[in-house]
Amino acid sequence: MLNEVWRAGIAFVSPSGGRARLSILIFHRVLAQRDPFRPSEPTAEEFEQLMRLIRDQFQVLPLAEATVLLRERRLPARALAITFDDGYADNFTLAAPILTRLGLHATFFIATGYLDGGCMFNDAVINAVGGNRRPELDLGSIGLGVLPTVTNEDRLRAISQLLGRLKYLEPAERSGLANPDFRCAGVRPPRDLMMTSEQAAKLAVDFELGGHTVHHSILARIDTHRQRTEIVEGKRHVEELAGRPARLFAYPNGIPQQDYGREAIALVKEAGFSAALSTSAGCANAASDLFQLPRFTPWTTQPSRFSVLMLRNLALVKVGRSPHEDPVSPPDHGARR
Repeated sequence: MLNEVWRAGIAFVSPSGGRARLSILIFHRVLAQRDPFRPSEPTAEEFEQLMRLIRDQFQVLPLAEATVLLRERRLPARALAITFDDGYADNFTLAAPILTRLGLHATFFIATGYLDGGCMFNDAVINAVGGNRRPELDLGSIGLGVLPTVTNEDRLRAISQLLGRLKYLEPAERSGLANPDFRCAGVRPPRDLMMTSEQAAKLAVDFELGGHTVHHSILARIDTHRQRTEIVEGKRHVEELAGRPARLFAYPNGIPQQDYGREAIALVKEAGFSAALSTSAGCANAASDLFQLPRFTPWTTQPSRFSVLMLRNLALVKVGRSPHEDPVSPPDHGARR
């Protein structure tokens, strides 16, 4: 009965046809068990519960199909698509089996340079600081001074400060600054977090893979030549894995005008993608820019609150042309987009 009420409310806000609205969810990881240093990532049990809720309340579509129907004003009521960013191994081992069991589709955006044993900088930071058992970390070399790491709360604050300091640096500079601190912490960066090429290729049999650059580079921070290389080479690699054209792209980090701009949008179109996604909150309608589609994730695993936040997000329609909107962020845990 309650689901029927929710479906009716969602259908009222998001009807079919020309007035339809498309919700697009963004996830990164699904964990085997709770991780105190990744508090916004759901466990497999929580993810399945949320996906059952989504299946009951929304009509889940493959994203590529949804973008075509959106453009043609033929979306069904309560339309929703599910996406994952970066290419974590648990997308293949935990998330995909749940989605398959529930009959749901998703699109997985892969940063191809981290396949086969790579480690994204944020995970290296979280692993190092979270695994550190000393009472403090001396980060004076990168301007953060000495940070206490006695409690998990201390470590979460240190992770947040480190990620904020390193996120917008060049990948090579980022690694150069971070690695000495990791060695001081006595913790090796993990090498099994990302999918293997074989896993990505198997995932592509039942799901769609999309482009997410090679090295998860913040496109607004690099020159035109490097932007093109990151976009085109990432697309080429994804297509090799999937054995078919990659139609969809997700901007790394994804904040409009801060993480990507007009030049990146033009390069994504030039590369042959048919649509691209930001991390700006809200939903899309027929007037939305297909190359700046919004995405949203309520950072909660409580079903009732999840439903409320999803309905509230449906009221926020984005046409993709406002450079000043902030994306929805999780609490200050250093979670990355």
